[in-house]
Amino acid sequence: MEKQAKIYVAGHRGMVGSAVIRMLERNGYTNLIVRTSSELDLRNQQAVLDFFEREQPEVVIDAAARVGGILANNDFPYQFLMENMQIQNNLIDAAHRNDVKKFVFLGSSCIYPKLAPQPLKEEYLLTDSLEPTNEWYAIAKITGVKACQAIRKQFGKDFVSLMPTNLYGTNDNFDLNTSHVLPAMIRKFHEAKENRNVPVTLWGSGTPMREFLFVDDLANSVLFALEHVLPEYLYNVGTGEDLTIKELAETIQKAVGHQGEIIWDSSKPDGTPRKLMDISKMHHLGWKHTVALSEGIAKTYDWFLANQQDYKQVKL
Repeated sequence: MEKQAKIYVAGHRGMVGSAVIRMLERNGYTNLIVRTSSELDLRNQQAVLDFFEREQPEVVIDAAARVGGILANNDFPYQFLMENMQIQNNLIDAAHRNDVKKFVFLGSSCIYPKLAPQPLKEEYLLTDSLEPTNEWYAIAKITGVKACQAIRKQFGKDFVSLMPTNLYGTNDNFDLNTSHVLPAMIRKFHEAKENRNVPVTLWGSGTPMREFLFVDDLANSVLFALEHVLPEYLYNVGTGEDLTIKELAETIQKAVGHQGEIIWDSSKPDGTPRKLMDISKMHHLGWKHTVALSEGIAKTYDWFLANQQDYKQVKL
């Protein structure tokens, strides 16, 4: 990939998109195109087509999506299904129509069946039913994967899908109504510490196992996909290591310095029992993560401390 290649990063202000921008700039890519949602509504097909015809990007990285945790997925199923399909379908179709050389589609490990064998292999896609608490987002992302695969199969174009495990890091979302588990825990433990180390109540039993990838490592996998021709249409991106939610909570509690009790509310859903990614395909090609979980949590907490004025304090 030439350093002057015209690269459009969709969703550049989100956690993933901003990490991709930082990674590309650090590695000498200078011709980057971005648009805010107010400048370009990716749900509007004609607006997206007009943008592609005008700008003619050579590469597209789709990091744009409506995202959230269990609560947000459960409360807004229609938006999570429809808006994500609108965004990705408009981008994929416009890229195809305008002869984009390379398209990198970013999804999520939730595309795999709830009770699939562990670790999750790419070939497990569509072999069983999904986790009900986030099936709307998962179905949308599956259609994106299959659309890229169809273009690859029918037209021979370099459209590839990267499916990361649970992400966290710089520029994460710490809104307790829409955030994922790791940033939500960081905020809860921090605010409990600030409130004389009151107890922290967390959802579920603490027994499900999860894998977490620092967002800069995902950005590095995107860079890897740009600079190499990946022979298959779908690749898992993760660490290949997981831990229980209880262990995660204790790790974050220690990093934050909270001294109080952890209470588990077992009346709340756990979600999928385990989601560990098989990342052997990416390892075989030469990519591997570099940021350990403890290091990534420390970096994420530092970023939260520097930006917490953006979040209203919650009652605990």
